[in-house]
Amino acid sequence: MNSTVPPIPSKRFVSSFLYGKTGARDWSAESPYDGFFDFISPSADRYRILLGQIEKLKLNSAVISIKGNRHFFIFPSVRNSTLPAKGALPSFKGQSPIILTAHYDRVPDSPGANDNSAAVFHLLKAAQRLRELREVNWIIIFTDKEELRAGDAIQDQGSFSLAEKLRAWGLGGGRIFNFDVCGSGDTFIISSTTDYLLKKISQREARKTKQQIDKLREHALNTARHLRLNKVLLVPTPFSDDAGFLRAGIPAQTITMLPSVEASSYAAILRSRPNFADCLISGTAQSKINPRLIPETWRTINGPSDSYLRLTPQFFDRVVRFAVALCR
Repeated sequence: MNSTVPPIPSKRFVSSFLYGKTGARDWSAESPYDGFFDFISPSADRYRILLGQIEKLKLNSAVISIKGNRHFFIFPSVRNSTLPAKGALPSFKGQSPIILTAHYDRVPDSPGANDNSAAVFHLLKAAQRLRELREVNWIIIFTDKEELRAGDAIQDQGSFSLAEKLRAWGLGGGRIFNFDVCGSGDTFIISSTTDYLLKKISQREARKTKQQIDKLREHALNTARHLRLNKVLLVPTPFSDDAGFLRAGIPAQTITMLPSVEASSYAAILRSRPNFADCLISGTAQSKINPRLIPETWRTINGPSDSYLRLTPQFFDRVVRFAVALCR
């Protein structure tokens, strides 16, 4: 898109605008969200800003470069887990930790506030809480190159080569939950997109993979019930890092958010139009169906409209609590 990216306003203005009353809590001043507006700035070096946030929070971390993509790994501090120079993960070999992922890249000329800055900062917050709780069976990974350019294939996604490396390190059994577009709305969307992607692989392989995905999905739904979250929907979503992970042989469960009005409307469309999900996932929805049937939140990502104005910080903590609970 060629529209101009809106300027980044002051944090005081943003807090007042989003909450609409004087004296409301300024979410953008709280750790780690105090670096959020630097992260969505048009000229931001997102890698450097994220690295700075991780160092400021004193999280146990390492940056691993895989085929030119730089991925951030966050580990439990109590395990003193770090990546040795040769790239091994000895303290996790043979285990199946919960792995929370969120991509930190964005589409050019987009602020990327919802896709995917919000989820990145939610997981930074989750890492802080997991450290306080002294939980040990988790890893957080901020992935590079989720966004594909014209002509790219799924194998070009950073999650594809990352999955190959995870399997080589003995982490192929890790239970991956991918957080994407989690900054707007109060309704948790547990993606069922992998069900559609499985149609493209052999029946024998698909059966085993489906069993693994069902376990991930059951864990996500049980976690939502444990937290008494009453707005949860299991539906297909646009593909994310889950596509690259799956193509490399490691299933992942994507978690996203939608406003309740959009979520209920989308569910109704899926019931009345059986082919809608296939069009959405394949990327042909714009040409085969009325694009206005796509939830507005998804229509506004990957462009200048993906700004702070569409965020709903009053629901941020729900996502953080959910991410933490997945690891307990």
